[in-house]
Order: sequence, then structure tokens, then C-alpha cells
Amino acid sequence: MAVLVGKSAPEFCAQAAQENKIIDEITLNQFLGKYVILLFYPLDFTFVCPTELHAFQEAHAQFQARNAAIIGCSIDSVYSHLAWLATPRKKGGIEGVKYPIISDIHKTIAQDYGVLHPTDGIALRGLFLIDRKGIVRHQLVNDLPLGRSVPEVLRLLDALQSYEKHGEVCPANWKEGEKGMMPTREGLERYVTTEIG
Repeated sequence: MAVLVGKSAPEFCAQAAQENKIIDEITLNQFLGKYVILLFYPLDFTFVCPTELHAFQEAHAQFQARNAAIIGCSIDSVYSHLAWLATPRKKGGIEGVKYPIISDIHKTIAQDYGVLHPTDGIALRGLFLIDRKGIVRHQLVNDLPLGRSVPEVLRLLDALQSYEKHGEVCPANWKEGEKGMMPTREGLERYVTTEIG
């Protein structure tokens, strides 16, 4: 798997489904100026996947308030995406998900992001936090049975925005509203002294 953190996120141009329509062309570049949560999942009409997509939808307003767009991506066709989007949640569907779902039917996007499963030919549960300039600032790749934590993604987005605003780094378990520290020895000592008392 490629480590993309600190590098420009690979560009893509693909079809996507959003609610009840097909988007003929969606690119990463069109999101410059926004933070992007690029969310790979294995397949439509599976089991862990709808729980994740709904969890991100439930937090959609929180991401929008942070100037962040969510984009889903799997190797399924846009027609499969549309069918899944039209399937009620109680039937295992993702009806009500509002953000776009990319069709990576040629598997090139998953390949470029290093999340294509080597034998199954589907995407692992990759998640990429991309900043407003198109730079990958965080990546996480889970194996197929392991769902992701939306609160942790929000926490990391808050940490990145806090760092960009204040220049302070965010220590372990940092949450919005807590103190950061200057990335110097003195900053660390001051932080630790405050924490220990």
C-alpha cells in the first residue's frame, strides 16, 4: 500500500451517483478549497458498508460546517449505486445518503490510492483526509470486516484545522477546545507541566 500522506492526492475523473441522478463527471480538482473525506468501501449491497455510509450521512452537516465534502467510492457501476440509493435502509440500502458515490468500475482510483485488494479486486476500507490544496493529510485503511469511526474522522479534521489556524500541534486524544502545543521542546514542556499539574 502506498503512503500518500504529505503528497498530492491522485486526481480522478469518473461518473458518480448522487441521490437519484447520475453525475457524468466528478473530479477531485473541483473540490479544491474544501477539505475532502474520500471514503472507499468494498461493494454495494453488502453488510458493513451501509452502516458506514449512513454514519457519515448522519454527520454530513457536521462535515459541511467544517467546509468538508464527503465522497464515497467503490468499484460498482453508477447503476448499482443508484439502485442501492433507492433501497430503503431497513432493507440494507442507503436511501437518504446525499453525498456523491463514485463508480470506480475500472478500479483505477482504488489502485492509485493503494487500496485495491490484491486478490479480491475490490477496495479495502480506505479513508483519506485531503486538505484544501489537495494534499493528503491522513489516511486509514481497514480490512474488510472492520468499520470506521466517524467521530475519529471529525476529530482529525478538527485537529488539522486547529493546527492550520493556530500553528499548534495536537497531542494524543486531543479534542476540539483543548490546548495544543507549540512544536518545540519548550512547547512540549509547557504542555506536559500543565497536564501533570
